[in-house]
Amino acid sequence: MNKDQLAKVAAAMCAPGKGILAADESSGTIKKRFDAIGVESTADSRRDYREMMFRTQDAMTQNISGVILYDETIRQNAADGTPLVKIIEQMGSLPGIKVDAGVKFLPNFPNETITEGLDGLSERMAEYYKIGARFAKWRAVIDIADGIPSRGAILANAQALARYAAICQANDIVPIVEPEVLMDGGHDQARCYEVTEFVLKTLYNELYEAKVFLEGTVLKPNMIVPGKKSAKQVSAEQVAAETVRVFKQTVPVAVPGIAFLSGGQADVEATANLDAINKLGPLPWLVTFSYGRALQAAPQKAWAGKADNVPAAQKAFAHRAKMNGLASKGQWNKGLEG
Repeated sequence: MNKDQLAKVAAAMCAPGKGILAADESSGTIKKRFDAIGVESTADSRRDYREMMFRTQDAMTQNISGVILYDETIRQNAADGTPLVKIIEQMGSLPGIKVDAGVKFLPNFPNETITEGLDGLSERMAEYYKIGARFAKWRAVIDIADGIPSRGAILANAQALARYAAICQANDIVPIVEPEVLMDGGHDQARCYEVTEFVLKTLYNELYEAKVFLEGTVLKPNMIVPGKKSAKQVSAEQVAAETVRVFKQTVPVAVPGIAFLSGGQADVEATANLDAINKLGPLPWLVTFSYGRALQAAPQKAWAGKADNVPAAQKAFAHRAKMNGLASKGQWNKGLEG
């Protein structure tokens, strides 16, 4: 592996004021999003939508450090024939790729899942590098409910993440390591903390065992929030305090950056929580965002599949990117949302 290159790319992914656009929705997921705005999901409509974001100059040059792509998208050309990867690069952003094959139920562990996709991964990584990918993403899913998560399921997912990360780095691709503790359910913030702490301690032990170069990785975790169905919700300041506390206890300082997932939080909520975390700095790592819905919900609604709406959609995307860019530096306030 080229450690210097890996470290340089990982640091660029979390550069101050910038974060990662997660545009790696599977065909099934993007169809659900398009159904909600009355747009048929076709290869062309998916391309047009994503091209609209990638050509939003203010957002892409000032606030987006990298874009996570889906296999279809990384191979697509824009309407004028330019590869979408080239558009991203021309904006000064880094192309990335989702490489896991999704979650399946884990045998002998009821209601728990394992992420698949390790078979043939090294060969796929080599191809993605040639196409232009400089980082990758693999998502493990840890649910909280009665009796789960189990130690066995957490360990299985941590081992898969570690093998994926090692394969990435062998191909000079920076791994985004994503162990998502879901915010579904009725658990409180303390339970989220407890599970996340165990997940992260297990993960970093497995990364060590796999000899992963931590300086060439980016962590994409959940924040410490109560479940959506919990009767006791908490403030952004409470989210920030518990989130920073657990990460200081579990994440090595060798890790250059933490790019939080939004995990179903509303747009402004995700921005406010990120800002509150950074206001507790200085922190041992660069702390930013890797948002999907929290960046895309507003532009999707504004776009609605119509070419005439592209300027309004780009304005909405640029606004959310700017707000999160400010939050990544602890410089956001709600008055800027007007």
